[in-house]
Amino acid sequence: MTSAGSSIITSFSSNLANTYSYLAALFPKDGVTYKNITEARKDNTNYLTLNQPFAAYLQNNFKTLDKDGDGVISPEEMQNLTNTLSTAGVSRAELSQLVSTGAYSSDMVNKILEHFDEIDTNHDGRVTNAEINAFSHSCNKQAKIDEENYRKATGTSVFYGSDDASADVSSYSILSYRYKDFNSK
Repeated sequence: MTSAGSSIITSFSSNLANTYSYLAALFPKDGVTYKNITEARKDNTNYLTLNQPFAAYLQNNFKTLDKDGDGVISPEEMQNLTNTLSTAGVSRAELSQLVSTGAYSSDMVNKILEHFDEIDTNHDGRVTNAEINAFSHSCNKQAKIDEENYRKATGTSVFYGSDDASADVSSYSILSYRYKDFNSK
């Protein structure tokens, strides 16, 4: 897993905010209501400009996002959502929902979902950029350790010589025996 996985949370937050802003501009009088989101998603003239997966996310989670229950997702409610995503991260359900709407079809999201419990080190049910980066770093470190152990186990150091700084100077690789006498004169 690469550290690019953490950009998913930033992208998620940014795309939601942009989609919200677009919808708010379309409906300046009424605001972002469930009805207006539905109308915008059905309007073919919005096809190329409206981010459908994120509009679907807003629509599917409307009641949860409309904290005061007034029928409108206010700028403050949207700001609270994006702040929560930035600081507290995303839940497994949020990631799964985005994958199901087609917002993300990358292998990275599937890897995050597959290792969600390992990544979520504080066990709060959400993964943050920091947790994804730490997990990614740990995976990369383990890959290097595994690579080194494989190299040692397959004996490639016998052929190429020891690259261990503490190795005895008199140890030679198979290749260096050819030059042993030449170097000792």
